[in-house]
Amino acid sequence: MSEGTMQRAAQREERAPGIPSAPFRPRGGHPRARRLNRFLVCAAAVPMMFLTACSSGSGPAEGDGAQKTAAGKASSSPSTSASPTVPEAAYAKLPEACKVLSDKTLRELVPKGVKSAKELSSSDVSKRAGCSWNSLDNNGVKGSQFRWLTVSLLRFESDVVRGTGEKQAQEYYQKQVRDAQSVPNAKNTKTEPVAGTGNEATVVRYDLKKKEGAFKQQTVVARVENVVVTLDYNGAGLAGDETPDADDLTKSAEKAAKEAVAAVTKANGETAPDASPSPSASESAEKPASPSAKDSASASESAARD
Repeated sequence: MSEGTMQRAAQREERAPGIPSAPFRPRGGHPRARRLNRFLVCAAAVPMMFLTACSSGSGPAEGDGAQKTAAGKASSSPSTSASPTVPEAAYAKLPEACKVLSDKTLRELVPKGVKSAKELSSSDVSKRAGCSWNSLDNNGVKGSQFRWLTVSLLRFESDVVRGTGEKQAQEYYQKQVRDAQSVPNAKNTKTEPVAGTGNEATVVRYDLKKKEGAFKQQTVVARVENVVVTLDYNGAGLAGDETPDADDLTKSAEKAAKEAVAAVTKANGETAPDASPSPSASESAEKPASPSAKDSASASESAARD
């Protein structure tokens, strides 16, 4: 057998089935082994990545952070201010207007008109009430004496916008006095403080000429806490009778006003004081534009005691 024939036979034996030939092992190992190793490494890395993602994801830690952020915002935001309030008004009731004066007082002011009481119309008698009386004492050829009387009561309630009931009453009291001082065609107008009647009181008196005769007018304005009492009283001598004395009419009007104020305090379960009390703290903070001499003296005494 030739040398070439033997060489070819040897090559066939190396490739023959069942006889494994030495595999070719390049550097780095078999390709399949390298792919398997990479798969196992990646598979092992997946749980680690998952755990890392869970620890830094949106779990309970993120909820705690949201709560801290919300708490920080709540602490940095200004607290809600409380709703403004004002002190409750002292008096919550008004007496029956036609019963604020006794029969004795009425017989003095309107001798022929004690039973002539006429209640003034009001949508709420707990806040606004009034009554009027009139008297005509006819003396025949000697003329006659006419009297007219009215009592008005106005109560103010505390309000956040308008202020306390007492403050509103003070403002209305001053307005009533100004109105009485500025009646058209009034003559010989005089204004005087009235002692012992509520917290403050003023009488305005003047003469008023009408076609029926010469009238003497007295207007007493009094304030007790958050209630204002306005009493109008006038008299005239008609058909030739003499004109009544203004001083007498003023004394009667002041007496009736004091009685009406006492009726207000009584309706609210209190007893009327014998004299005007010293101004309260709220009154000292907001005094009327034109306080009476008595109120000014009381304020000075209160300040000296403090």
